[in-house]
Amino acid sequence: MHYYLIVETDITQHRYLQKIESELDMNFIDYIQEYIEEGNTNSQNLGLEIEHFAVDDKGNQIGFDEVTALIEEIADKINADILTQDGHSVGYINDDSAITLEPSCQIEISIKPISNLSKIRKIYDEFLALWVEPLRIRGYELITKGNLPLVESGEITPDEIPLSDKKRYQYMDRYFQESGRYGRYMMRASASTQVSVDYQSEEDLVLKLRVLQKISPILMIMMESKSYPNSTMKDASDAPHLLRIQQWDDLDPDRTGFFPNSFDDDFGYRSIAKTVYNTPLILVTDEGDTRYVGNKSAADLFFNGTIKEEELDDDRRRDLIEHFMSMEFFHFRIKKYIEIRIADSVPIDKALGYVALLKGIVYSEDNLKAIDEKLGDINSIDLINEAIRSIEHDGVDAKIYHNKSVAFWADYLTNLANNSLSESDKEYLANV
Repeated sequence: MHYYLIVETDITQHRYLQKIESELDMNFIDYIQEYIEEGNTNSQNLGLEIEHFAVDDKGNQIGFDEVTALIEEIADKINADILTQDGHSVGYINDDSAITLEPSCQIEISIKPISNLSKIRKIYDEFLALWVEPLRIRGYELITKGNLPLVESGEITPDEIPLSDKKRYQYMDRYFQESGRYGRYMMRASASTQVSVDYQSEEDLVLKLRVLQKISPILMIMMESKSYPNSTMKDASDAPHLLRIQQWDDLDPDRTGFFPNSFDDDFGYRSIAKTVYNTPLILVTDEGDTRYVGNKSAADLFFNGTIKEEELDDDRRRDLIEHFMSMEFFHFRIKKYIEIRIADSVPIDKALGYVALLKGIVYSEDNLKAIDEKLGDINSIDLINEAIRSIEHDGVDAKIYHNKSVAFWADYLTNLANNSLSESDKEYLANV
């Protein structure tokens, strides 16, 4: 519950106001919790998203007007539905995937969650077939790196890169100038690979998230994608690894890092819903309108009447819940699935190796329990962050859990996954 300054000294009125606020909180938190519970499934799908830089022969990114025109051209060619925001064509969607633009025109493909790795590869290849030649004609190519090479090398700064015209990104840019050091790096010059996995129940979600967070430092360095081995952030000359993670970790403590309270005994759907409800939103998109709200949370917007629960129908309420969740940038985002957000953008072969690795871990109850038990003493976010800091300095040579090297733990995870995968899926592990 949030507490607000109340000028009235009448204790009855004070308690009444607290009661109203509590009822508002409980009502919408219930809806968020129900939304998360709707994710319970026996499916074992994997959703893959890869962000790409489209750059010219000098390494400069494609411009907003040029890429939105290309979106319209390709969408028309395949009869796909165009996604619009603030009057701009910012993506399209078809049966198998969605193509969208990130803040400085990084091109993202989001492949629908499926379990077949060869099908994921097929969908990605179809994306390339549509985009590579039109981009080449215009003087661009797609590259997959954790950071834009021109920025990583120091040849330019993120301040020299324009943002797209979407209000969402303009408002985020404004907010992140005050919340940390690396907002402009993250928005203008970074790209990632994201994988989503299913959960069967609250207990299953909690176990998967706990294990994934414990092994995340190993996965981060396994999926590092740098252009220059010795490059560093300007304020961290002794930390040449995990540059994109460093950017996220010094972006905004209210919405980044590991999921709050996730090692508490009572962590589950309810606490996740409360985090969603109380995270500052920066902006709100509601009924087609995007507006800046700064550090106000959903709780604040309901309490001050900006959003009125009695005016919400099911569709609008669901849209708001999904928007509130989208403004959380934790390493692992909880929706109706667990979104794993810790990997740099990498080529498709390596991405599929990563997907196979995750498949072999999260969809094997034996492997989950084995890892959780082996790392039973890693029972706090602080211990995980200690491992990340070591890896930022020493890479795969870092000694982390139980004073063993990252390379040891990478082999351990790969062997576990290999033992639980089908023969066809095992082939992909060689590329991770």
